[in-house]
Amino acid sequence: MAYKITDTCVACGTCQGECPVGAISEGDTYSIDADVCISCGTCASVCPTGAIVEE
Repeated sequence: MAYKITDTCVACGTCQGECPVGAISEGDTYSIDADVCISCGTCASVCPTGAIVEE
């Protein structure tokens, strides 16, 4: 099950550097490519606002 970034994201960028497979991209907001995500949960564990949840 992939993770997703919710509206509470403050675009701090912490998660992007922690993703071991590069599934997180930056645009107007951050997003996770569900096809690339390996559901490791690393991004969710480092998110300071709790904006990343399992889909």
